[in-house]
Amino acid sequence: MERQWGRWRLAAAAAASSSGDQIAAAWAVVRARAVAPVLQFAVWACMAMSVMLVLEVAYMSLVSLVAVKLLRRVPERRYKWEPITTGSGGVGGGDGEDEEAATGGREAAAFPMVLVQIPMYNEKEVYKLSIGAACALTWPPDRIIIQVLDDSTDPAIKDLVELECKDWARKEINIKYEIRDNRKGYKAGALKKGMEHIYTQQCDFVAIFDADFQPESDFLLKTIPFLVHNPKIGLVQTRWEFVNYDVCLMTRIQKMSLDYHFKVEQESGSSMHSFFGFNGKIQYQNYLHELFMPGPNIADLPTGTAGVWRVSAINEAGGWKDRTTVEDMDLAVRASLKGWQFLLRVNSQVPSKPTDISSIDGLVGVSVWKKLHLLYSFFFVRRVVAPILTFLFYCVVIPLSVMVPEVSIPVWGMVYIPTAITIMNAIRNPGSIHLMPFWILFENVMAMHRMRAALTGLLETMNVNQWVVTEKVGDHVKDKLEVPLLEPLKPTDCVERIYIPELMVAFYLLVCASYDLVLGAKHYYLYIYLQAFAFIALGFGFAGTSTPCS
Repeated sequence: MERQWGRWRLAAAAAASSSGDQIAAAWAVVRARAVAPVLQFAVWACMAMSVMLVLEVAYMSLVSLVAVKLLRRVPERRYKWEPITTGSGGVGGGDGEDEEAATGGREAAAFPMVLVQIPMYNEKEVYKLSIGAACALTWPPDRIIIQVLDDSTDPAIKDLVELECKDWARKEINIKYEIRDNRKGYKAGALKKGMEHIYTQQCDFVAIFDADFQPESDFLLKTIPFLVHNPKIGLVQTRWEFVNYDVCLMTRIQKMSLDYHFKVEQESGSSMHSFFGFNGKIQYQNYLHELFMPGPNIADLPTGTAGVWRVSAINEAGGWKDRTTVEDMDLAVRASLKGWQFLLRVNSQVPSKPTDISSIDGLVGVSVWKKLHLLYSFFFVRRVVAPILTFLFYCVVIPLSVMVPEVSIPVWGMVYIPTAITIMNAIRNPGSIHLMPFWILFENVMAMHRMRAALTGLLETMNVNQWVVTEKVGDHVKDKLEVPLLEPLKPTDCVERIYIPELMVAFYLLVCASYDLVLGAKHYYLYIYLQAFAFIALGFGFAGTSTPCS
């Protein structure tokens, strides 16, 4: 009987082995005929996008380094700039007469009228900082209007903001508190509504600061002269400075990404009179690690702020449009195509649905080259190709290739090009070279959201105009900042900070890495494991410092 059972077991094992061999053989055939060609096509598509991206990055880096750093094509050399002159001298030169003029002396009439707009939405922790900084700007008090555009939905916060404006009004500051009966158009709608008030018609320029921005007192003295002496300039943009970049690993990595945007993209665009978006570098009081996880409208992280617009440029471009939640880019594109120049004021550091580009073809007087450059460089390569390539190639195609040995990835596309891009980024962030590995892994995770945002806008899905406002925490968490670089959020308090998409991608990467470790021959598992752990860290909220989840 035992011999009979033994023969049955051997027969069953042989049958199972034969069945397993048949399944493996069938999979090999399907893989070779169906999966491998599709994956290989994806590889070559990614190679083409990699070439486009590295050429764009190399061009911007070369212009930024050579034109700005070596040839010193700084704004003061490229444009006429001098202090605003009065009958007795200029402003900003440092003498007593200048200070008298800037603070309301007898020569104040020589200064243009300036409107300062501060859009707000439930900014309980930072409203005093932003309003106080705006009211402290050095400018003749009868030549400046502070306009607080409060879209808050919390009645208590609205009362606090209104009281703060009344307090400054009692100090003889020309400050206006404006509210709406709806939030149509969100920030763009608030800015548009603010410009419709009668008193704004006397203003030549408008400075815009988000609620978590604190301009230095001489901000207008450093920026307005460029607009006064150069009639073709429609926007003077300044850069952001982050007050909390060293709080944790997350804020350091985000600063690296945003510094590249400002130091390379914006500097190269400004020095070559090319298009760059309306956003700047100011003392950013919003704690960066609270931005995550982003919604579908986070294709481009910074928002339009810390800049001074010429009112006539805004009007000629058609004004603010509430058709989109990226109102800054929308207005900048239309103004640029109308011939207005943008200037990045590097030395002034103040502590979705993409733009409707279908209207570009209808513009008159714009060269075909400028249209093509805007569409290809700014929109296609930087806003579409970059996020799709980063996520698709490094988080999908490379991991999947370990299971399909028929697919080969050129070493120049998998190693040389990303290395070159990383080096060009590191050159502009020399103090953060030791964080580059973390930056790479973090950028790959965020590429998933940027790709989703780009596709959401291109396909005009139902979430295309979704608007999510980040809560600002001001200074009330400063007592809690002595924490490790990465500290998990409490799951009992922040269950909503568990992100399923990140964890699903992490599981996929873990499977691919384990397969490559056990059965594969490509030896990509070390990189894939590291990328999987990055998705797990952000998926479980192991990012930044402990903050309240409200």
